[in-house]
Amino acid sequence: MNKILLITRPIAPPWDEASKNFAFYLAKKVDSFEFSMLTPGKVDTLPVKINQIPIYTENHLNLSWNQRLRMLKLAPMIKNFDIVHFMLTPNKLNAFAFKTFLTSPKTKSVQTIATLREDLFSDNDFKKIIFADLVITYSDYAKNKLEKIGLKNVSRIYPGIDIQLFTPAPKNLHTMELFNVGQDDFVIAYPGEYTRLGATDDIVAMLPELFTKIPNAKFIFANRIKNEKDANKKNEIIEILTASGISDRIIFTDTFADMPKIYNLSDVVIFPVRNMQGKFDVPLAVIEAMACEKPVVVSNLPILKEFTCAKNSVVIDPENKNQLINTIVGLFENKKECAKIGKAARQYVVENFDINSVAKQYERAYRDLLSI
Repeated sequence: MNKILLITRPIAPPWDEASKNFAFYLAKKVDSFEFSMLTPGKVDTLPVKINQIPIYTENHLNLSWNQRLRMLKLAPMIKNFDIVHFMLTPNKLNAFAFKTFLTSPKTKSVQTIATLREDLFSDNDFKKIIFADLVITYSDYAKNKLEKIGLKNVSRIYPGIDIQLFTPAPKNLHTMELFNVGQDDFVIAYPGEYTRLGATDDIVAMLPELFTKIPNAKFIFANRIKNEKDANKKNEIIEILTASGISDRIIFTDTFADMPKIYNLSDVVIFPVRNMQGKFDVPLAVIEAMACEKPVVVSNLPILKEFTCAKNSVVIDPENKNQLINTIVGLFENKKECAKIGKAARQYVVENFDINSVAKQYERAYRDLLSI
């Protein structure tokens, strides 16, 4: 059986990072290859069929150079694999290290490009940091961009999610108690980020008026704290909302790995971001919420238009301050429309993002690469 090494963040609970979650799903679902994954010591919850390489000592990479440098321990092992698959967002430094130390003439290479940092890199930069025998993008947007600058070995495969895990379900009573949510509350959730994406200030500014228009509304910031900036931003939000007298209607989940319960606790999920810098081309939080049959309010950014439309979501202009709140109120007043959008969203995800289908696409891509 052909052997594949996945170069990723540490594969271990909590399952709160989209990149490692997808890598884990992929390794579990592809049966015709033997996968090795990078772990922080022995992880008992991983399937037996996955070979663990315990090079990390922490569960998150974050900005720790100590953890990143540990990947260099893989250098002597690369020749033992048929394919090495890089699933970390490339930059100038890690691309140099990967090309120099983690490639071998005997081993084919794959890079999954979850996003193109066009805000950081020029076309010439992309030509240098994208080096693999096969490049797989998360979007047609990125695929077309790379082909336009001259890269020939590019395929697009959407990321996959477990549609049996992310599926419609009744509101979980324990989760309701944990976050003090009642059966009659109208719950809106934002599964984004505190300091990136440009949505947080817009959301905070509209909450007082939203609660006036929807007296039984509660709002969930379903965001984990990634760094000190996020922690400071959360504290700033708490101060603002406390001064406004509405802090008792706000929920902060921080790290909450069982996201299906959050989506199914919600009536509406919003993603009104102003930019996607540093975020995956296909933000899995949006796809996961859609899979749970939730109406998602999403920005009209070009990258997001690839998988959203008037049928499966509600698309708004984030620059229009009134549109977000009016849209949420409109969904509150029209439960049938919520259900209609939610069902269309679920169907779209089943057709395009089912991990079983995505795994087969990767399997074909691996086999085609090895046959060259």
